[in-house]
Amino acid sequence: MDPARCASRRIGDERSLTALADDRRCTGTIGAVSIDGNVIVPAGATCTLVGTRVDGNVLVKPNARLNAKGARIGGSIQAENHRYVLVAPRIVNGDAVRTHVNSDIQLVSGGGSEVRRAVIGGQLQSKQNNARQVASHNVIKGDLQAFSNHNGYRIHRNVIDGNLQCKSNRPAPTGDFNRVQGNKEDQCRTL
Repeated sequence: MDPARCASRRIGDERSLTALADDRRCTGTIGAVSIDGNVIVPAGATCTLVGTRVDGNVLVKPNARLNAKGARIGGSIQAENHRYVLVAPRIVNGDAVRTHVNSDIQLVSGGGSEVRRAVIGGQLQSKQNNARQVASHNVIKGDLQAFSNHNGYRIHRNVIDGNLQCKSNRPAPTGDFNRVQGNKEDQCRTL
């Protein structure tokens, strides 16, 4: 192989390693630092993000817990088969600093969740979860979708630019004082 191709290949390999190195596993608490890549919460772990800036996504693996307090997420929060997800503000000098998620929060086939006082640039989606869900005092630029969840869903005082869509939840979601630009549909038509 000629030297130019070898050098080119080495540079490509180094770039691949750098991209992988940008992802960070979280098994404890990460404070007010910036992370260039994704945060990965391994199976069974608990991760707490307090004032953390994540340029990528937060990926919550099976049976894992995420506590995001006053964090800034450049991508999305994706949790599947998770144990619990909390997205909430943190208190700084007596003031609540909201968590900002630039894209979606997706909670699928897991346990409980509480998403409160967050700013969500995309959708809040909760599907087939088997423990209590709460969405309260959020600003959601897309839709709030709750499908086939069990053990209760409280949807309260959210500002939703898209639709509020709820189907096949047992029991039906409860809540009030949601301001919805789009439609309130099915089980959520009176919320």
